[in-house]
Amino acid sequence: MAVDDAEERLDRAFTALGDPVRRALIARLSRGDATVNELAEPFSITKQAVSRHIQVLEAAGLITRSRDGQRRPCHLDPAALEALTSWIDTYRLAVEQRHRRLDAVLDRMKEQER
Repeated sequence: MAVDDAEERLDRAFTALGDPVRRALIARLSRGDATVNELAEPFSITKQAVSRHIQVLEAAGLITRSRDGQRRPCHLDPAALEALTSWIDTYRLAVEQRHRRLDAVLDRMKEQER
């Protein structure tokens, strides 16, 4: 996979997660697979609107759908979430390392003052 493809996937995923309804759908799917009807239940928006949100999540690669007889359950894609987590962790770890170094410098300064 080219770097541009990976960056495009990250862009689509983070854009998709920018909407509170889509984040709520991801949160619901983290507890298990669900159909569009099941996903739409807690929302005061139409089923069609929920379906459009699902399409955005699917296009972003965050969820997939399968066929189970008449049911078309949605599934969270853990690998896609892992890619997002990995990207975030890269920067989180760098910032934490800088903070630890700063803490060490401040601790040495305090020791020298004593």
